[in-house]
Amino acid sequence: MKKLAWAARGLTAVSGALLLGSLVASPAAAADSPGMSLARELTSEIGAKYGNRCGSWGGDVSSAVVDYSGSDLFETVFRAATDRRGHAFLNDSRNPGEWINLGLVPGAPGCTADTSVAVTEEDPGHLFITLLADDGVIYQAQCVTVSGTPLTSANIAAACAPGFTAIPGTPV
Repeated sequence: MKKLAWAARGLTAVSGALLLGSLVASPAAAADSPGMSLARELTSEIGAKYGNRCGSWGGDVSSAVVDYSGSDLFETVFRAATDRRGHAFLNDSRNPGEWINLGLVPGAPGCTADTSVAVTEEDPGHLFITLLADDGVIYQAQCVTVSGTPLTSANIAAACAPGFTAIPGTPV
């Protein structure tokens, strides 16, 4: 019980320091403040203890839709998401309920912190999947989209060949 009370006081102190730092300091200064460093360290420790191997505490989601009515892919929605363990997934609305593990695509980062998707209007078209790795490197894959063939776990590697590549000079 004493450990729990100690942990609660420590978490309260960290929360207070973060709140104070965010109210007083500029965002750039707050990112480098001792409170933020401590918060990142605690988040990594909590994540490691409870199965989060990447150090990022939350998930991310992004989407793109084909909005050109002249395309056979009209209203197809592509969604990308990450989980608390840093895995990235893709959903093609033509295949409801299937979330494709992007780890099946060669070159995908092991720990993904953020996702972005963009799609062209043609048929066949291109889906651009951009992943921000936990270490700050950005990776991108270009996948072929065809109206009669939704992306699945079975065809994602071929559709996105040659796979993810790091974007040189990532500034983060």
